[in-house]
Amino acid sequence: MPERDPRHSSKAGLPPGTLVHLGRHVAEKATITVINYNEDTYRVKETTSTDECFSLIDPSMVTWINVDAVSDPQTVEAIGKHFGLHPLLLEDVMNTDQRPKMDNYDDYLFLVLKMIMINVDTRAPEADQVSFVLGRNYLISFLERPSEVFLPAVERLQAERSRIRKNGPDYLLYTLVDVIVDNYFAIIDKGSEILEELEARVIRGVRTETLIDIQRRKRDFMFLRKSISPLRDVLLAIERNDTDLISPSLMVFFRDIADHSIRVIDNIETSREMLSGMLDIYLSSVSNRLNEVMKVLTVISTIFMPLTFIAGVYGMNFHNMPEIGWPYGYYASLVLMAFVVITMLIFFKRKKWF
Repeated sequence: MPERDPRHSSKAGLPPGTLVHLGRHVAEKATITVINYNEDTYRVKETTSTDECFSLIDPSMVTWINVDAVSDPQTVEAIGKHFGLHPLLLEDVMNTDQRPKMDNYDDYLFLVLKMIMINVDTRAPEADQVSFVLGRNYLISFLERPSEVFLPAVERLQAERSRIRKNGPDYLLYTLVDVIVDNYFAIIDKGSEILEELEARVIRGVRTETLIDIQRRKRDFMFLRKSISPLRDVLLAIERNDTDLISPSLMVFFRDIADHSIRVIDNIETSREMLSGMLDIYLSSVSNRLNEVMKVLTVISTIFMPLTFIAGVYGMNFHNMPEIGWPYGYYASLVLMAFVVITMLIFFKRKKWF
C-alpha cells in the first residue's frame, strides 16, 4: 500500500487556493493532449504549451483536454484562468490525496475519482487521482502521471461511427468513468488470484512469511475500500444533482456505473472476510501445532517419570538393599523399565493421545 504523502505540512499557513502540489509523482512539465471531435471529425494534438493548447480549441466541436501531470502549477493555473475555474478546485486538483467527490459550480462540474493500478514489483494496489471538469462543450481531465487506462475510450472515440462522437462531453465523461470502474474489476480479479495463492500457502503449513503476507493484503484491501467506496456516493450525487450539464438520458448509465461500484465494494468486503478467515486458520494452525508439540513433550515426560523413579530408587546405594548385590539386578531393572515404557505406549495409543 502506498505511503501517505508527508508534505501536507507544506501548506500550513498558506491562503486557500494556493497551488502547492501534494503527491507522490512529480514531473517537470505537464503533457497536454487536446482532442477535438464531432460526428464527422476527429483531431488530436499533444503539446506542452498551454498557449498552443488554447489555440487548438474549436468551439464548434467537443474538446477533451487531458493533462498528464498535475505537479506543474503553472500549467494547472493557466488552464484554470482560461476556463474560469475556481481556485479551490485547482487546489484540489494538485492535492492528490482527495477523497472521491463531486462539486457543482453551476457552469461546470468537478469530479474526483481514484484510478487503481497494481505495482508490478510488490503486487500491491496503488491509486492515482483523476480529476474531471465538465463544461458546456469541453471536458478536462487531470492525471497524476501518464496511464493507459483511458486507451479503450480513446480507441472508441477514434471510430467513425462511435456513439461517443455523436454525443457531447457528458457522454465522454460517462465513458471515462465507466472505464475506470471496469478497471476496478480487473484489479479485484488480480487480488483474487493473490488470495488463492495465499490460501494455498496457509493450508500447506505455518510460516511467518505467510502471516506477514496476510497482514499486507488486509491493508491492501482496506486501501482499496477507502479509495473506491466513496464512488457510489459520487455517482448518486450526480443522479440527484439538478444540472443541465448532464443529459437526463445519461442518468440511467450513471446508475449502471453505481451498481457496478456496489459490486466492486461487495467483492472487496468478501475478500477482506476471506483474509480474516485465513488469519483465523493461520492462528488456529499455530495453536494446533503448539498443542501437538506440547502433547509430544507431555507424553515423553510422562514416560520418563516412572523411569526416573526406578532409577532414583536403585540409585540410593543403601547397604541393606538386597537387589544391589544381585548379579542380574541391572538387567532386571532395564527389563522393568522397558516393560513400563511399552505398557504406557500401548495405553496412550488406545486412548488416541498420539
